[in-house]
Amino acid sequence: MTGETLDRPYRGDFLGNTHHFALTVYYEDTDLSGIVYHANYLRFFERARSDMLRSLGIDQRAAFEQGLGTYAVTEMQIRWKRPAKLDDELVILSKVTKIRAASCFIHQRVMRGREILADATVTAALLSPEGRPVRQPAEWIDKFSAKLAKGEE
Repeated sequence: MTGETLDRPYRGDFLGNTHHFALTVYYEDTDLSGIVYHANYLRFFERARSDMLRSLGIDQRAAFEQGLGTYAVTEMQIRWKRPAKLDDELVILSKVTKIRAASCFIHQRVMRGREILADATVTAALLSPEGRPVRQPAEWIDKFSAKLAKGEE
């Protein structure tokens, strides 16, 4: 393994401005026919977005515990193109495409090799503990902006 140990969970990383998060389709992800159940793509996208934030140095748990708030998906559009199947090795690609004061827009794709299986656009807003939109910390916006500035991979 390249610098990883077996007692640490897998983490994705950025290649250019796109975060790559790999996962394998397990039996629990599929329906009776061995095809990934459509709602499980939401879990795949969420894991990849959370890992992307972690890779940027944004600690969601600490932000929540400090009362800064938490990200919530406020809008999501998904287009399923091909089915993922049991034992497929997938990569979820995530790229921040736009940043606003209280939200960010993320394009995500589920890939099997070079084949796009699902394509999503996501709006995530930072919400206060009371559930109201709040400004993202300036350092978070700076981190997103740095990735936007990198341009295409």
